[in-house]
Amino acid sequence: SNSILVPTLVPAINPDPSKDGGFPSGHTNAAYLSAFAMAYAVPERYQELLTRASELGNNRIVAGMHSPLDVMGGRVMATALAAAILSDPANKRLKKAAYDEAHRKLLTQTGTAEDRFSDYSKNKKQYTQRLTYGFGQIHSPVKPMAVPKGAEVLLETRFPYLDHTQRRWILATTGLPSGYPVLDDPEGWGRLDLFSAADGYGAFARDVTVNMDSSKGGFHALDRWRNDISGTGKLTKKGTGALKLEGNNTYSGGTRIDQGTLEGDSKTAFGSGDVSNNGGTLKEDVSGKLVIRGDYKQSAKGILELNLSGKKDMLQIMGKAKMKGTLRLHFTDNYVPADGSTIITYQKRHGAFSSIETIGLSSKYKVEVIYKSNHIQLKVKAK
Repeated sequence: SNSILVPTLVPAINPDPSKDGGFPSGHTNAAYLSAFAMAYAVPERYQELLTRASELGNNRIVAGMHSPLDVMGGRVMATALAAAILSDPANKRLKKAAYDEAHRKLLTQTGTAEDRFSDYSKNKKQYTQRLTYGFGQIHSPVKPMAVPKGAEVLLETRFPYLDHTQRRWILATTGLPSGYPVLDDPEGWGRLDLFSAADGYGAFARDVTVNMDSSKGGFHALDRWRNDISGTGKLTKKGTGALKLEGNNTYSGGTRIDQGTLEGDSKTAFGSGDVSNNGGTLKEDVSGKLVIRGDYKQSAKGILELNLSGKKDMLQIMGKAKMKGTLRLHFTDNYVPADGSTIITYQKRHGAFSSIETIGLSSKYKVEVIYKSNHIQLKVKAK
């Protein structure tokens, strides 16, 4: 019905639908091609740019010019084309020039307009809904995920500290289930969920080693993985950079920190295995408890940093604790703990921290660490 269309678009309708080919949507294809190019050059806005492309595709449905299937097809087509273009060796210098220029010119400017895509949760909800538009699965929903050849280039600047195989694993563990109309192409382009992929691994199907060199800046220095990570693999953190884990993680292979910082920003950030700190910083930044479901072992070179803003903040080790190295207590929000406050619990403990550091505590107070049979308390004194 013309009554649902924007009036200025009515003349564009072909009176003979049989001659009005709408699949795939050309406007959606163009929007995603532009978004992929910009996201490659400015990966700091990766998800925001993809959400904007999905919005433009959705506008074509609202305008009455395309069906959801047309728009889904336009996205799939653009994904394959963008990967082919970015994978072409002839474009290597052009890609680098675009990335360098974007960071030299675009990211040095201060924006003045409203950022319509500043709400991560809203972006994720809208982008995810527009992947399938509510269609049911009409084919097998359990077909294994296939990652198309060259698709990993779409994450090349988003995860510069990972190799191409690791980027492919991210795509494989964040893809859509099979069975949706249009999206079950043989190569796998339709099932890619690049918004979710930009949040890191969805599962550790095998052991994962992350080596981040903070001197290179950008995501080499600091990154965050927001997905809920499952799987049986182990995470090993190397290099001087910092990685934040923010999901409801269940991976069971354990966690090892050799260098740099690994930060737990959710209660279950470190999955269900043991945690070993061999020489980096294990940082807790959770409102409430951070739970290590296995054992915790820290070497003489390791640092355990707890952010304390209230009496409920603590580290709960469900297994045994082996303590060496440094305990760093970072007090925030003008918090002064009560005498006897518990900061770490465990089943059994071996050893003790060799040094205690405090940051942010009022100069009127000093604290000492008191070791108990199954927990560590703070003794707080006024100076």
